[in-house]
Amino acid sequence: MSAVIPAIVAPSATEPLVTGTIERRDVGPSDVRIDIRWAGICHSDIHTVQGDWGPQPFPLTVGHEIVGTVAEIGSDVTRFAVGDRVGVGCLVNSCGECANCLAGEQQYCLNGAIGTYAAEDVDGTITQGGYSTSVVVTERFVLRVPEAIPFEKAAPLLCAGITTYSPLRHWNADHGTRVAVIGLGGLGHMAVKIAHAMGAEVTVLSRSLVKKDDALELGADHYFATEDPQTLRDLRGSFDLIINSVSASIDVDAYLKLLALDGTLVNVGAPSEPMPVRAGTLIGGRRSFAGSNIGGIAETQEMLDFCAEHGIAPEVEITTADQVNEAWARVLASDVRYRFVIDIDTLTA
Repeated sequence: MSAVIPAIVAPSATEPLVTGTIERRDVGPSDVRIDIRWAGICHSDIHTVQGDWGPQPFPLTVGHEIVGTVAEIGSDVTRFAVGDRVGVGCLVNSCGECANCLAGEQQYCLNGAIGTYAAEDVDGTITQGGYSTSVVVTERFVLRVPEAIPFEKAAPLLCAGITTYSPLRHWNADHGTRVAVIGLGGLGHMAVKIAHAMGAEVTVLSRSLVKKDDALELGADHYFATEDPQTLRDLRGSFDLIINSVSASIDVDAYLKLLALDGTLVNVGAPSEPMPVRAGTLIGGRRSFAGSNIGGIAETQEMLDFCAEHGIAPEVEITTADQVNEAWARVLASDVRYRFVIDIDTLTA
């Protein structure tokens, strides 16, 4: 049994998004059905549909930044009740049995975590994302959204928030840590806010000075334009941790040289092309070049609670269901401040 619900659907890699329908499974004993209220637009949605990360199972509904209210719970659900404010991020299931899952790192499931869209679910169907009116998710992958976070701003925390929180926490950003953030977009602006709240000294590295005022207002202590080659030379050895939030190739060697002894450059952006690194650049300062992928469920809840405690929320622009194609075009043009959120009520209006 299943339910047919309204959704925003990608028919193919080259056609515009259209309004259509998708199927959702009935609520099982361990499931939670969520009436979706807001859905964030992540650049990953666009990469996926456009085939940047490989061929996709069309027709496809994307969206992995989802918040709404609990509409129905299964008989075995104990953590949620109808009416609760909840969210779903980039994952809807994992094996739950491998070493990584047991350690709370479901995003690194050794048997393959199940993504919120474009993944094969346990019943053999293809998962469909949050550009839709409801979703059914196993209780273990549902998150509680604190009341202190404005509901219309909460959705991007489920990807942009945890994607930047996790490496900052893992690499121990704290008072006195010199953190640089490459790029001030959907991910980058959250990295600035979170690192500032952790007590780090935060520097934004962006191509031009256009976003300087924004960066300082968001919590950055310093801002430098990297289009001037002298900037990277002047900043050599200045940082303990660099978060690279951009999804385009950069000169990794040049940015690695900005690290102090034992510093780490962490990639959270996911460019489709390789980025070469010289071994000598790593060896010369015992530097590390690392990657980080979202966060586990417990850490994602920790991030939500941290943001509620510190008054952190993304900067968002609200868009309607009939304007999503225009919103995607603006994301590709880097013309959004700093995350689009779809008002899902407009999908049925």
